[in-house]
Amino acid sequence: MTSKEIRNQFLNFFKGKAHKIVPSAPMVVKDDPTLMFTNAGMNQFKEFFLGNRKAEHVRVADSQKCLRVSGKHNDLEEVGKDTYHHTMFEMLGNWSFGDAASSDTAGYFKKEAIQWSWELLTDVLKIDKADLYVTVFEGSEDADNLEMDKEAYEHWKAIVPKDRILMGDKKDNFWEMGDQGPCGPCSEIHVDIRTAEEKAKISGASLVNQDHPQVVEIWNLVFMQYNRKANGALEPLPAKHVDTGMGFERLCMVLQGVKSNYDTDIFSPIIREIETITNTKYGQNEDIDIAIRVIADHVRAVAFSIADGQLPSNTGAGYVIRRILRRAIRYGFTFLGIKEPFMFRLVNVLVSVMGEAFSELKQQRHLIENVVREEEHSFLNTLEQGLVLLESVIQSTKTKTVDGHKAFELYDTYGFPIDLTALILEEKGYALDEKGFEEAMQEQKERSKSASEISKGDWEILSSDVEQEFVGYDLLEADVKLTKYRRVSSKKDGEHYQLVFNITPFYPEGGGQVGDKGYLEVPNGDVVYIVDTKKENNEIVHFAKSLPRHTEATFRAVVDKKQRQRTAANHTATHLLHQALREILGSHVEQKGSAVHSKYLRFDFSHFAKLTQEEIKSVEEFVRARIDGQLPLQENRNVPMTQALDEGAMALFGEKYGDTVRTIRFGQSIELCGGTHVQNTGDIWHFKIVSESAIAAGIRRIEAITSDAVKDFYTKSESVLAELKGLLNNPQDPVKALESLQSENTRLKKDVEQLLKDKAKNLKGELLNELEEVNGIQFLAKKLDLDAASIKDLSFEMGNSRNDLFLLFGTEQNGKALLSCYISKALVAEREMNAGTIVRELGKFIQGGGGGQPFFATAGGKNLEGIHQALEEARKYVV
Repeated sequence: MTSKEIRNQFLNFFKGKAHKIVPSAPMVVKDDPTLMFTNAGMNQFKEFFLGNRKAEHVRVADSQKCLRVSGKHNDLEEVGKDTYHHTMFEMLGNWSFGDAASSDTAGYFKKEAIQWSWELLTDVLKIDKADLYVTVFEGSEDADNLEMDKEAYEHWKAIVPKDRILMGDKKDNFWEMGDQGPCGPCSEIHVDIRTAEEKAKISGASLVNQDHPQVVEIWNLVFMQYNRKANGALEPLPAKHVDTGMGFERLCMVLQGVKSNYDTDIFSPIIREIETITNTKYGQNEDIDIAIRVIADHVRAVAFSIADGQLPSNTGAGYVIRRILRRAIRYGFTFLGIKEPFMFRLVNVLVSVMGEAFSELKQQRHLIENVVREEEHSFLNTLEQGLVLLESVIQSTKTKTVDGHKAFELYDTYGFPIDLTALILEEKGYALDEKGFEEAMQEQKERSKSASEISKGDWEILSSDVEQEFVGYDLLEADVKLTKYRRVSSKKDGEHYQLVFNITPFYPEGGGQVGDKGYLEVPNGDVVYIVDTKKENNEIVHFAKSLPRHTEATFRAVVDKKQRQRTAANHTATHLLHQALREILGSHVEQKGSAVHSKYLRFDFSHFAKLTQEEIKSVEEFVRARIDGQLPLQENRNVPMTQALDEGAMALFGEKYGDTVRTIRFGQSIELCGGTHVQNTGDIWHFKIVSESAIAAGIRRIEAITSDAVKDFYTKSESVLAELKGLLNNPQDPVKALESLQSENTRLKKDVEQLLKDKAKNLKGELLNELEEVNGIQFLAKKLDLDAASIKDLSFEMGNSRNDLFLLFGTEQNGKALLSCYISKALVAEREMNAGTIVRELGKFIQGGGGGQPFFATAGGKNLEGIHQALEEARKYVV
């Protein structure tokens, strides 16, 4: 049975049990402050478990793409070392939102979840019952004092022999969403795929949850029946839910009769392509096998993330993706001997394997290839630079053990992998101070944890069973009641409060648009300022520095009107900009991200080249024409998704849409959008692009301004122009005057360069006379009043006269210290001298560094006083 057939079998089975089959949510989470990535199938349904929203369909099933890079068995550095854990994986799941079934389409609980899981595995998929074990929560004697899950046990006992039912402790059989929130006991189903001989020797029951590669969990049935409060206490949930998750890759391993996830048809085509590209063979060498598994796993994680709109970067989710990609590159570099980009060549195979189930891979294939190739180029350059830096560290090490803190600096600052550092040190006869490295790593983790640690109290519920209403599209003020609040403290923001109201005009951060700010008018005349608004688990949460004194009162919630208007103008401008780019550059342009603030807008889009000045001007004129056209807003809410797409609305990859959507139209521009907009494009007043740049391969970024910001821009520009004219003695034509000044400056530069060359030529004879013979070498270390280029010319001129020179010159230029070292090539060969190594070592005296070739190298630094010391120290290299 192929992986495609297995996925379809699962979905069709639950479709037959009256489940709504829903698409996978994006793997990259954009509008949830508690998550970067979808790490479990239940993430997109959190709002239902928390009771913040009623589910339209109480029975749901899907195949969800997930990413995990931390936690039990999911540490990134461990993936690839076994055959059954991954970063990116598919989670097959079925859910019930509500209590036990009262009809064939209502919610269900333990009985149906258990019966159906067994039916699917044994009757439909034909897994041998003798290979399966199930676990049940045994209860706990800790502070929770929970009883054994007798209900689940009785349901299992009705269909499974008692010796196949195992008791599990809290670690394995009690699932929690986090430190707070819904949780409950779970039943796991494990499969034993060992040979008959192995089973005869050791019972599979003794290997359950023991990390055996062929006795593995394939399905976890979670019964959500409690809520964990901030103080650690458990309380029963008002409605009980079912949340199940089955590892798709493991299920394929079982049904395809192989012993590893990597031997299934999900991975084998990718592995074969890696073998071809790297000229290696999987299954013959442990190090090579691990490297191939790492690459096969990581290319999936990276490709799906880029397809969902998350590009590699140095912060947040982008940093995680860059780490994953770079880990794969370094395994190829270290163990497969690949010194050039290769992972982008695997994308086509991945698309052929998974593109049918996840169409975004097909749609975004070229973008994925371009971004991965660019990242590979960049990191391979980093590795080359790191090798040079590591050599410098080795040269400066007095013992045979390299300081762990220096190795950590290479890892943290320059991205040089620690395992590669250890390998190179071992080859050169050095050891790594691993303890020092771990200490430095732990110190950084503690600093990071301390800076980001947030303490949240329990929600104080003032009014339950109230579904929040957003009225901010129509109103900027509303009378509201507080339904719940909690206190939150963090090192970064100090103590503040999160407030939830029954209705609110405040727009929460989402879709690239910042959240509203404003204030609450309290009946006694006090004002409570709302400093930010976000959405969490489908609730609009307002951030305030203080709590209203009388929490039961009715408040007047007021949005900052001016800021909202500016933000709305910028958001509408992004829609017009998107339309302009597609009209002028071509229909290949797709939005890849945006940021809409009150002061500016940022728009990321796919395009293969830098925009010319003519193209930028055309885009600006296109947008301004729509502003001048005073196009009215045409807003439609609760439009069926299919209807919106039929009408031409643009859906963005990586965004999660419901069955009904909101469409925003201005003239011919129509998009699916939940943000706030102007009532008429004339309200934007003006549009100006202030920058255009590249942020990744095939991805460009435009930053622009509208409204008041444009007025400020032109006011500042006029002020700068007036200042420049003053410096130029107020010419009638300032452009001509500036061009004349530039021409004169260029001519004077050439004159100065010629004078310095003449000076250097005159110096040549003097310096040759100053040479001192030391140990058979003509040596000179001297400070000169020349620039770096002239010193280089002088050094090579002197080198043409002799083949036994060692020169070290120092100079000051623009407040910086410079060192230049020249060694005759004959000395480099005969005495194994290296100018690059020498200037790196002497660079410490000028508080800098440098490098170059063995016969000529330079170093720069900020300590001018250190030039004299460096020149004094140079003699030791020739004696």
